[in-house]
Amino acid sequence: MDTATAEWTAAEDGTGRRGGRRRPAAWCAALLFAGVSVVVGCRVADTDGITPVPQILAFLPWLLVPTAAGLLFTLLARWWTGAVWGVALLGLLAWFIEPYGQTGEPAGRPVAGLRVLTSNVEFGQGTGSLVDAVRREEPDLVFVQECEYTCDAALKRELADAYPHRRAVAGGGSEGSVILSRFPLGDADGIPGTMGMPGAVADVDGHTVRLQLAHPMPPLPGQVDLWQRELGRLRAVAAADRTTPTVLAGDFNASQDHAAFRRILDTGLRDAARLGGADRTPTWPARTAPAFGVQIDHVLVSEEFTARRARFLDLADTDHRALVVDLTLHARR
Repeated sequence: MDTATAEWTAAEDGTGRRGGRRRPAAWCAALLFAGVSVVVGCRVADTDGITPVPQILAFLPWLLVPTAAGLLFTLLARWWTGAVWGVALLGLLAWFIEPYGQTGEPAGRPVAGLRVLTSNVEFGQGTGSLVDAVRREEPDLVFVQECEYTCDAALKRELADAYPHRRAVAGGGSEGSVILSRFPLGDADGIPGTMGMPGAVADVDGHTVRLQLAHPMPPLPGQVDLWQRELGRLRAVAAADRTTPTVLAGDFNASQDHAAFRRILDTGLRDAARLGGADRTPTWPARTAPAFGVQIDHVLVSEEFTARRARFLDLADTDHRALVVDLTLHARR
């Protein structure tokens, strides 16, 4: 066998220098694809899995980066089976990045318009910025999460004249939550949870609208089961009454890539940000949004509503962006 033939054979069986260089590239591709496959597999199976899958699922679109890197390694290694694996992962990711949930226009005539603002003020630190935003945006309904005692007092002091109606769960740290309203509010059972989730019934120009603030526990390691249970309670409330117009808003600590959140949408609720053309716009962490982040703050509405605008506000001293949506309530046919 001549020298050229020997070198080619060595490269092909991985014993030569070229084969030696290709083998690490193939291993890198396989490791990247394996990690992405675990997360994508849970998405395919419609489950949130166990830590760290729920945490990674929140950033599912960003898995395009390691998948693309893996494909570059397969090209360097000339590992064509791996290339097929990578292309399949890219296709699945592209499919799942598409918005999830129902859309459609209500058949009835418009009967009322309202503006909704939701904001997590991070242990009350962003209260001053929120008050300024509320005065500027003039929403009809305000959902505030992590509104501890000083935040609650500030909202009463600064906004009571404009928002005479309120429902609140008092608490320190992240436990307090408040609903402020220009419309009269009736009592409704809130949702028991680690953090406050008050509910109410609003009289919107003579039309009854259910209101529910959302703030389940985040999917921290060791607390994924609790996170799923509290999202399940939100789903139960959404499913309990499908005939009354409903607004379910707050910090869900979940995105459309979480199965527990998709089950809430499966009750017939629609994401107002998607209806307003702003699906997947990041709301957390505010310090890196909009370049990097995830949309975990939502305003979900029943089929009687349309959403004309969805805007995201950068507030000082909080790790969440506020979300403002303009809604139109339609009569049922």
